[in-house]
Amino acid sequence: MMFADWLDRIRWNEDGLVPVVTQETGSGRVLTVAWANREALLRSEQTGEAHYWSRSRRKLWRKGEESGHVQKLRSIRSDCDQDAVLFEVEQLGGIACHTGRHSCFFLELRDGRWVETDPVLKDPQSIYKK
Repeated sequence: MMFADWLDRIRWNEDGLVPVVTQETGSGRVLTVAWANREALLRSEQTGEAHYWSRSRRKLWRKGEESGHVQKLRSIRSDCDQDAVLFEVEQLGGIACHTGRHSCFFLELRDGRWVETDPVLKDPQSIYKK
């Protein structure tokens, strides 16, 4: 089957996962780095929305299923070794990080210390009501 061929070419790690770098369309900013299994990549391709594998929760999840901050896929790419994947996305709601920030990469090393460079756009407690 043609749809399975592209998944078979991915070089999965020993846990059946591949790292996924998620980049914002337009700005080029890296929003997240997460993991995907075969099902997550297939669902992402089929639905046009980013799906990942949560290693801590040991389950498949669609970005935005709790927060509403969905990632609309614009492209799926693989690197030359096919051991990493790049999602190019439109980030709905402007928040990709569970901390309420635009990007998960909000810490910058300055003079040997990590400094928060991005503001919290929305209180995470109001996003994730548990």
